[in-house]
Amino acid sequence: MCGRYSLTLKGVRVENELDEVAIELKRFKPRYNVAPGQEAPVVRLEDGHRRVATLRWGLIPGWSKDSKIAFQCVNARSETVASKPAFRSAFKRRRCLVPADGFYEWQATGSGKQPWRFTRPDDGLMEFAGLWEQWTPPEGGPPLETFTVCTTTPNLVTGRIHDRMPVILDPKGASEWLNPETPPEALALLLKPAPNDLLKAYPVSTVVSNARNDVPECIRPIPEALNLL
Repeated sequence: MCGRYSLTLKGVRVENELDEVAIELKRFKPRYNVAPGQEAPVVRLEDGHRRVATLRWGLIPGWSKDSKIAFQCVNARSETVASKPAFRSAFKRRRCLVPADGFYEWQATGSGKQPWRFTRPDDGLMEFAGLWEQWTPPEGGPPLETFTVCTTTPNLVTGRIHDRMPVILDPKGASEWLNPETPPEALALLLKPAPNDLLKAYPVSTVVSNARNDVPECIRPIPEALNLL
C-alpha cells in the first residue's frame, strides 16, 4: 500500500503567472509525513480547469453510513478500482491527482521495520492517480470531501522493499486521468508501475514511522542502512 508520502514543495516550480496549480500549491506548508486521516492537497477539474482542493486522506463513499470505512479506503487497488463498490463511482466521475515529491515503504529486518523514501532522481514533483468523494454524515453537518491513492504492482525499484506502489502518472497520463471523456479502457492502461528510471530510493529515520512526526528529519537519508538491501 501507499500509507505515507511527502510534499515538501521543493519540486513545485512556478513557471509563469498563469500556472495556477503551482501557485496554489506553493501556499501550502511543507509536509514531510502525510498520513491517512490527515488533510492534503489534491488537483481536480472544476469547470474544465485544474484547481487545488484540500481533502482528507481516506475515501468515504457517498453511500456509507459512517466514516469508519475511510481507513479501509486509503488506497484503491488498480486491479479492482473499476468494479469495487467503494470506488467504482469515483473512478467513473471523480478522479484527481495527488501531488507528492516522495513516498515511504517499510522493509522488514531482523531488528524491526526500516523505512525507505522513494523520490524522482531530480527530486521533482510526482502526481499520483487518485479518486475523491463527497460524503454527508447521516446525523447532519457539513459534507466531507475525501480521497484515495490508486496503487499497482511494483517496479524493480519499489519491489525490493514492497509489493505495491502508487500509480505515478506522467504529464500526458495525468491529463487523460482528469479528462472526464477518457474511456474506461484507456484509464485502465494508465494504472501501471512507473518506469524503473523514474524513481530512486534511500533509507530514512524511523521517526517517520510515527504519524505525529511531520518534520524535516523524516526525509533525511540514513546512509548506514543502505547495506540492508
